[in-house]
Amino acid sequence: MEGAALLRSSLSSTNRAFFSFRPRFSRSFSSSASSALRTNRHRQILRPSLLRRTFLLPAASPHFSRRFSSLSPRAVATPLTSSPSESSGVSDEVAEKLGFEKVTEEFIGECKSKALLFRHKKTGAQVISVSNDDENKVFGIVFRTPPNDSTGIPHILEHSVLCGSRKYPLKEPFVELLKGSLNTFLNAFTYPDRTCYPVASTNTKDFYNLVDVYLDAVFFPKCVEDFQTFQQEGWHYELNDPSEDISYKGVVFNEMKGVYSQPDNILGRIAQQALFPDNTYGVDSGGDPKEFHRKYYHPSNARIWFYGDDDPTERLRILSEYLDMFDASSAPNESRVQTQKLFSEPVRISETYPAGEGGDLKKKDMVCINWLLSEKPLDLETELALGFLDHLMLGTPASPLRKILLESGLGEAIIGGGVEDELLQPQFSIGLKGVSQDDIPKIEELVMSTLQNLADEGFDTAAVEASMNTIEFSLRENNTGSFPRGLSLMLRSMGKWIYDMDPFQPLKYEKPLLALKARIEEEGSKAVFSPLIEKFILNNPHRVVVEMQPDPEKASRDEAAEKEILEKVKAGMTEEDLAELARATQDLKLKQETPDPPEALRSVPSLSLQDIPKEPIAIPTEVGDINGVKILQHDLFTNDVLYTEVVFDMSLLKQELLPLVPLFCQSLLEMGTKDLSFVQLNQLIGRKTGGISVYPMTSSVRGKKDACSHIIVRGKAMAGRADDLFHLMNCILQEVRFTDQQRFKQFVSQSKARMENRLRGSGHGIAAARMDAKLNVAGWISEQMGGFSYLEFLQDLEQKVDNDWEKISSSLEEIRKSLLSREGCLINMTAEGKNLTNSEKFVGKFLDLLPSKSPLTRTTWNARLPSTNEALVIPTQVNYVGKAANIYDTGYQLNGSAYVISKYISNTWLWDRVRVSGGAYGGFCDFDSHSGVFSFLSYRDPNLLKTLDIYDGTGEFLRQLDMDEETLTKSIIGTIGDVDSYQLPDAKGYSSLMRHLLGVSDEERQIRREEILSTSLKDFKEFANAIDEVKDKGVSVAVASPDDVDAAQKERSNLFEVKKAL
Repeated sequence: MEGAALLRSSLSSTNRAFFSFRPRFSRSFSSSASSALRTNRHRQILRPSLLRRTFLLPAASPHFSRRFSSLSPRAVATPLTSSPSESSGVSDEVAEKLGFEKVTEEFIGECKSKALLFRHKKTGAQVISVSNDDENKVFGIVFRTPPNDSTGIPHILEHSVLCGSRKYPLKEPFVELLKGSLNTFLNAFTYPDRTCYPVASTNTKDFYNLVDVYLDAVFFPKCVEDFQTFQQEGWHYELNDPSEDISYKGVVFNEMKGVYSQPDNILGRIAQQALFPDNTYGVDSGGDPKEFHRKYYHPSNARIWFYGDDDPTERLRILSEYLDMFDASSAPNESRVQTQKLFSEPVRISETYPAGEGGDLKKKDMVCINWLLSEKPLDLETELALGFLDHLMLGTPASPLRKILLESGLGEAIIGGGVEDELLQPQFSIGLKGVSQDDIPKIEELVMSTLQNLADEGFDTAAVEASMNTIEFSLRENNTGSFPRGLSLMLRSMGKWIYDMDPFQPLKYEKPLLALKARIEEEGSKAVFSPLIEKFILNNPHRVVVEMQPDPEKASRDEAAEKEILEKVKAGMTEEDLAELARATQDLKLKQETPDPPEALRSVPSLSLQDIPKEPIAIPTEVGDINGVKILQHDLFTNDVLYTEVVFDMSLLKQELLPLVPLFCQSLLEMGTKDLSFVQLNQLIGRKTGGISVYPMTSSVRGKKDACSHIIVRGKAMAGRADDLFHLMNCILQEVRFTDQQRFKQFVSQSKARMENRLRGSGHGIAAARMDAKLNVAGWISEQMGGFSYLEFLQDLEQKVDNDWEKISSSLEEIRKSLLSREGCLINMTAEGKNLTNSEKFVGKFLDLLPSKSPLTRTTWNARLPSTNEALVIPTQVNYVGKAANIYDTGYQLNGSAYVISKYISNTWLWDRVRVSGGAYGGFCDFDSHSGVFSFLSYRDPNLLKTLDIYDGTGEFLRQLDMDEETLTKSIIGTIGDVDSYQLPDAKGYSSLMRHLLGVSDEERQIRREEILSTSLKDFKEFANAIDEVKDKGVSVAVASPDDVDAAQKERSNLFEVKKAL
C-alpha cells in the first residue's frame, strides 16, 4: 500500500527519511487510499521527515514507504500530561489466575507509561502491556516468520488469514471491519522475518471487537482448510473458456508485479539478498502455507502488545481465552533468525531493470554501495551514535555526503536508505540513480573518498549542534503523524523483542542520549563519529556494490516468458483438464462475487448508532488581527511546542509561472542569503527550530468558480524559540537569493527522478491528478505543479537551466514578489494559550517586515486539459486505471450520504470486483465534495478495460442494492470513523485552517454529520443517477503497460489518446 497517501498529494521531497519504518508488504491498499483522498483533499507539496527507526517514530502509516513530514497536516502525538495511575498495573495474583506470570515491570518516563512484560505459562507467549492516558489504544500480535525460499508464503498467508475464521466465517471479516468500525488503524504487514497484525481505536468497545476478530483470524483462520483463499490472495491459473489463453491471477501476484516494476525496489531486493546470502533474508518469503501456519502462527512464537488507557486486566482475560487452547511448541527455536557472518571481501552484482523503449538511456544507470555493519547486536549508545552519524552524513540537503554526491553532477538523485536497522543486523547503503555507466567507478570513488575525509576531518560543530537539536526535538515531540503512537512504540520495541532481546530498551532513549551528548562534549564529535565510519564502513569488507542498467526489452521479455510458461501449461493439459480449470475458475468467481449470508455478517461485532457522538469534534479557534492580518489561534496542549502556518495568496501569480512553484519552494529552503550559505542557513534552522517547510496548496471551493490556491510556510519550535522561528521564516522568504544555477539544476534533476518514480510506483496518483486537470481549474493548477504536466515541464526545463538561467532566476524572483505581502496573508498558530499570547509580538515583528501590498495585479487562471481519454504508457507489468466526472454537473446537491455511499462502493463493489475477482492490489472511489469530482481508481491492476467496465456498472449495482438495517448502520459508523479520524494537536489546528480557507463552517459540518447519520437505502438508489455521469460523460486516464494499451486500442478503437510517459 505504498502509494496510498499520494493520491491527491504532489510530493516534492528534498530531505531523505531518517530512520523510518518500512515493512516489506501490507494487507490493505484501498482502505487507506480512500481516506487519504478525503483527508488530503487540498493538494500539497511536503518535505519528508528526519526520523529514525531505533528511537524516533515512523513518519507515516505505510502508506508506510512514503515518508511524510512531521510538518505535514497529518498530526503530532499528544504528549501525556500525567503518569498512569497506580491502578494501571495487574497484580501478580490476578495474572496467575489468568495463566500469566509477570516477568518485569517498569515505568518508562520517555512515554510516561507503565510497562509490564508477561509470559503465558502454558504456551510461553510473551505479552507487553503498556498503560497510560492515551485514548488511541493499540493491539498487535507479531509472529517470527522466516521463509526458506522465495515462493512468497509469509506474504500470501498475511493476506489469507484475514479471509474468515472460526468465529467469523465470512469471506473477509477484515473488510467488514473497514466498513463499520471506528478504527484509527487496521492493517497487517510482512517483514523479511516477521508478520505483524496491528489494530487501533479510541473507542474501547470497538477496540476489543477488533482485537477479538484479529486473534481469531491468526489462530483459527479458514484458509488452512480452504485452498480457494490461497488461490485468490496468492495466485492461480485463470481460464474462462477452454478456447482462450490461460492467465495468472492473484492479489499478491499483482502486488509484487507492481513492486518489481520499480527499479528502486528491484535494487533493494537484490542488495538485501546479496548482503545476507546465508540466512533467511537471502530469500523472498516462501513455504507451504498450511504447514507454515501450523508451525509459526502459534502462541509460543508470538509477541503480543497492548497499549493505551484501557483496563490491563481485561487485556489478559481476552488473551487467556485464546492462549489457553494451545500447548507449548518448538516454534521459538525453529523461527530464530541466524546471524549472517561478515564477508572477507566485497561482492559486485550487475542487473537490469525494465525501461521504456526509444528513450535516451545514456544516463539511466543506478549504483548503490551497501554494507552489513556488524555480526553482533550493537549496544544502545552505539546504535544511537550511528543514527546521529547517519543524519550528519545524509539527513538534510546540507549534509556532506548527500551534498557532495548531488553536487558532483554524476547522478540525478540519491538512492539507498543510509543506516537501516529494522532487521537482526544493521546495514548502510548509499548510491545514485540517473548515472552514466562510465561514471560508476567515479561515484564509488567519490563515496569512499568522502567517507574517508569525514573520518579524517570530522564534522562542523554547527552541523553537530543542528543534528543534535533536530533529533532531540523529534524524540521529545514524539510526532507520529496520523500513525498511532502506541503502534510506533510497538514497532520500535519489536526491533529488539523479536530477536529475544530487551523489548523495553529501544523505548528508553534518555540515558544513552545524555551519555552521547556528554561524550561529544568531553571528547569532541570527531572522537565519537570517526571511529564509527572507519570500523563499520571504511574497514568493513562486507560490502556489496549493485549496478543496475536500463533494459528497454526486459519488460517485453518478461511478458513473453510468462506467456510461454502459460502456453506450455495449457499444451500439457487434456480437454478434460481444461474443462476442469474453466469450471474451477467459474467456481472461484462465483464464490468471490456471492455475498456473505446475513448470519455470517452478523457474527462480526459492531457498534450501534447510540455509540456515536451526535456532534462533530470541536477545535478551539480564536480569530484575531495583528497589523491588519487575520490570525487564527488554537489553544491546545502541545507540550510547549508552537506550531504555525503562514499562508500567502497565489492568485497574483502569472499562469505560466505555476510549474516553477515547487522549485521556488525548494529554493527558499536550499539556497543561501547574502550573509549565509545554504549550509549555514540549513544548520541554523536545525539548531533553532523543529523544522520549516514551504509548499503550495490548491483546492476547489464548493459554489465558487475560482480555485483556492496558496503557498504555506509551515514551522514548529519550542515556544521559547518563537522569535527564532519567525525570524528564520522571514529570512528564507525575503533574504534567500536565487543565484545558484548549479544547485537549481540539481533540484530539477532530483524532481524529475522523483516524478519518474511516482509514475511507476504511484501511477494512480498521476491518473487522479490528470483527470482532475481535465475537470476543474484547481485540478489543472495542481497537475501543473505535481502531475504528468509537471514531469514534462521538468524534462524541458533541464535543458533551459544551462541556456536561459537569467530568465529562470528572474521568474523565481517574480514569484516571490507576487506572493509576499500582508494583503491576503493569514497566520495560523497552535499552542497553549500563554504561548500563543507570548508569540504575538514576534508575529507582529514578522508582519512589519512584509510589504503591505504586492505591486502585481490579480490574474485569472481558467485553464483545463482537454477532456479526452488518455493512456500514459510506462514500462510496467501492472496498470493504474482511473475514470472520473463532475457529478455537480448533473444538478446533484451535496448531501452527507455521499460519503457513506462512496465508502460503501469502495468496500463492496470495487473491493469484490476489482481486487478480489479482478486480482488488482487495490480498487476504490472518491468523492471530492469541494469540486464535485467523483473518481474511480485502481492500483497495480492486471486489467484495463475490464476495470473500466466495472466502474461503469456501479450505477446499476446501486439500483439493485438490497441492504438491511444492520449493514446500513455499519456503513454509517465506518464513515463517521473517517470523519472523526484521530487527530493530534497540530493536525487539529491545521484542519481548522483548511476549513477556514475552504469556507467550511462548523454549522455546515453539523449538517453533513446529521445527513451521514440519517443516510437511507433510498439515498443509495438516488445516487445512482449522479454516478451515471461518470459512465456517460467521464474521462479516463490509465497509466499502463504498452501491451495492455495496444490491446485496449484494438478492442475499442482509439479509446485513448496515447502518450509515452517513460
